[in-house]
Amino acid sequence: MTKETKRDVFDDLVEQHQNYITTVIGDYGVNDKAIEGWNERYDAALPDDLPVIPEAVGEWLRNCKRQGLLITRAMSGRGGNINEVMPIEVVHWIAGSQSRHDTFARAWVLEAWQVEETGEVVRI
Repeated sequence: MTKETKRDVFDDLVEQHQNYITTVIGDYGVNDKAIEGWNERYDAALPDDLPVIPEAVGEWLRNCKRQGLLITRAMSGRGGNINEVMPIEVVHWIAGSQSRHDTFARAWVLEAWQVEETGEVVRI
């Protein structure tokens, strides 16, 4: 396992590209504005390995985020019936395994996921 980040790889690629262009066609080939644009796009881009969650779970997560609920309050049912706060199909999916807990947590934190049924990428 490496401690290298995707950003490290990208920065190395940009540096190699700059060096190649400079070697082949001189300093006129390096376009700093284009490189800045790539950096901005990379920083704003979603991770390659988005969590994949069912549509119902995503809808519940999106509604909680819209209401500004903290995850502990949303999952506890405080202030209402647990089935109003978290639909039973969401409870069953999340409770299915530890990997689902982790997948749900990543979707919550990233505020982005891929819908299991359609492959659509959702970003809050």
